[in-house]
Amino acid sequence: MDFGIMMKFVGAWNTFKANHPKFPAFCQAVHEKGLKEDSVIEIIVTTPENERIETSLKIQASDLELLKTLGGLGGQN
Repeated sequence: MDFGIMMKFVGAWNTFKANHPKFPAFCQAVHEKGLKEDSVIEIIVTTPENERIETSLKIQASDLELLKTLGGLGGQN
């Protein structure tokens, strides 16, 4: 990965964490519990017009590999 792109990502992630300080703690709690295959992640987005958009993801082994890889980008293995 290009170093400049990585630095841009790190800066954007730091801004995201500042804007949403509870999210990293949530991610850490999920990590400590151990996200496992067949776990379900539910996502709900409510638009400013109060429209709800919902989905759920049943976690597969390949998803866990992706999350492990992404965690490694931040220096966490």
